[in-house]
Amino acid sequence: MQNLDSFVEVAKSAALLAGQHIKDQKNKDLEILLNEGRDIKLQLDVDAEKIIKEYLSLNSVFPILAEESGISEKIDQLYWVVDPLDGTSNFLRNIPISCVSIALMNNLEPILGVIYDFNNNDLYFAHNESQAYLNDAKIYVSSTSLKSDATLVTGIPAKKNYLDEEFKNMIADFQSWKKIRMIGSAAMASVYVASGKADAYSENGIFLWDIAAGAAIVKSAGGKVSLQNFTSDYRVDATFTNQNISS
Repeated sequence: MQNLDSFVEVAKSAALLAGQHIKDQKNKDLEILLNEGRDIKLQLDVDAEKIIKEYLSLNSVFPILAEESGISEKIDQLYWVVDPLDGTSNFLRNIPISCVSIALMNNLEPILGVIYDFNNNDLYFAHNESQAYLNDAKIYVSSTSLKSDATLVTGIPAKKNYLDEEFKNMIADFQSWKKIRMIGSAAMASVYVASGKADAYSENGIFLWDIAAGAAIVKSAGGKVSLQNFTSDYRVDATFTNQNISS
């Protein structure tokens, strides 16, 4: 396999191309393809994903698992995971918390991640043999050790029905943290942990493409990553911390 540095460059270029296309569509009349329940999909999601997939396919041989189009071909040991626009609802409502997310997986382990926060022109990236970066600067997780001093970023997965017990447990957990944030983008939540802006991220039943790139970046930034309970529709229970806090 080629050096992971080269694949980081491939993913960075793909993310920048898609991010620029997304920025070009800001404040335009966006076509909504789906708006049902808690899910929303734009034509822009599909178009940005096509840009990414075409670039990855031209510059690598790995199959691609993408949010909008699914699996490009049979998944092998190494494969790309793509979320062309994480935070679609935020983008549609002009809330500037959204990004492009691209990961390279080795079976069920994210080994490379690139996240382009196009709203701030910030590019986060790392692989499992490198440190984590925000643009040209190295980033690290926080040193906070107590939940009572810490910020947890989380979310509520987009599904139709929730058990009362789920919310009861969630609220009980919330009370042990200093601050709770729900920002509408799991990928951005991940890089907030990686760069020390937050201390932990946790969400159950989140899609793999939402958190795969962030997992790789958090780990390279010195954090702890837990991905459990993978399902056949690519959902996973994800927890990222700064190592000092047990979530």
